[in-house]
Amino acid sequence: MADPSTPQDMLTALAQTANALDYAAHMALISSAVQVFGVPGFDVIGYDDWARQCRHEFTHKLLKRVTYTGVRVVTSTSRHILFKTIERTEGTDGTVNDHGLEVLMSKEADDKWRITQERILSPDEMNFDTRSTS
Repeated sequence: MADPSTPQDMLTALAQTANALDYAAHMALISSAVQVFGVPGFDVIGYDDWARQCRHEFTHKLLKRVTYTGVRVVTSTSRHILFKTIERTEGTDGTVNDHGLEVLMSKEADDKWRITQERILSPDEMNFDTRSTS
């Protein structure tokens, strides 16, 4: 897989690797320094937590499909791109979860683009973003 250097390429790669249950390829898109904010019950989730959750979901085939809709770049430099999107996860048990994400992808020291930060947006933040871009 080519190095995903745009938000849309990154989201496509994340969805493809998750949907294929390809743990190694999926985790190659995630920085070892990643931080995830906004998960209920947790201050911050790091790489080890993300890896453990993915390994569990992929091994037990709990994930039916992941999709992303709408990409809005908030700001970008030559090494960082901050954008917002909506992630939908569908479980094999029929559960469907939609949530807004603010994602920071960064070009790391090895010149590979990876997710370095995610923040789960509150429904109010997503509603505001949806209204303000309509």
